[in-house]
Amino acid sequence: MSKSRIYVAGHRGMVGSAICRVLKAHKDTELIIKAHSELDLTSQKEVNDFFESEQIDQVYLAAAKVGGIHANNTYPAEFIYQNLMIESNIIHAAHITNVQKLLFLGSSCIYPKLAEQPIHEASLLTGILEATNEPYAIAKIAGIKLCESYNRQYGRDYRSVMPTNLYGINDNFHPENSHVIPALMRRFHEAKMTQAADVIVWGSGKPMREFLYVDDMAAASVHVMNLDETIYEANTQPMLSHINVGTGVDCTIREMAETMAEVVGYKGNIIFDSSKPDGTPRKLMDVSRLNKLGWRYHYDLKEGLTLTYKWFLENLSSFRG
Repeated sequence: MSKSRIYVAGHRGMVGSAICRVLKAHKDTELIIKAHSELDLTSQKEVNDFFESEQIDQVYLAAAKVGGIHANNTYPAEFIYQNLMIESNIIHAAHITNVQKLLFLGSSCIYPKLAEQPIHEASLLTGILEATNEPYAIAKIAGIKLCESYNRQYGRDYRSVMPTNLYGINDNFHPENSHVIPALMRRFHEAKMTQAADVIVWGSGKPMREFLYVDDMAAASVHVMNLDETIYEANTQPMLSHINVGTGVDCTIREMAETMAEVVGYKGNIIFDSSKPDGTPRKLMDVSRLNKLGWRYHYDLKEGLTLTYKWFLENLSSFRG
């Protein structure tokens, strides 16, 4: 029996690397990966040539330019341009080389800032987006609609999953351009090592957030990709084809920071700087559709943070500077 040739775009990123770990356990799978130095995903010609030469059976589109509030505010042009180019090139190349199955990974930021909680998939395009990451969100919405459009016009089976806030192994721990969990993990660790009296956390600490450990996201992605097409279609609609992925459980940023301090072993004070932006007041995903499709999360926040901090310590030398 021949192996399925599966291309994971973004295999060095947090989510892509987790998907690779899951797929490597499948003996009927042959992974195809390319580093950025070998393949520029923003180049249509390079992507087309790559797909034409590789005879790909399935695609996991996990490649993206990502970052936290500071990065999104500072580099909006890069966030919208690079993400639009990456997804457009890959999805179209998959189609013209007759790749029937593709999974696009989006983000919970696609939903309106004041969407009814928990956020159902039907909330898409029903209100104004959070201003701090609107360019990135617009690009991710376009990716969903690209998949839907190729499905509608050409009968493709291109699916989309929208994860909640992710964290874990291979996260970006840059002190300014990272998301809240890796940024705080590094900050708390450095404060512990220097015995700093205080750690400053951006915002009031009141916003509610849902967090998902990346290995759970990878497991959910493979689960959704492997669902029988009739089952998937029965649980989605032609213009509502994306599926939320999360825990269905949220906490305040303050609660997350306190859990982080406990995991890291920081004993000092946690100070909240309310002059910094909070972002969306609450983001909790309605994951009832995914639950009905047979998948639920495994790792709770403390367990996921503990695993992440263990990996952080093991790779600490790569975060210097």
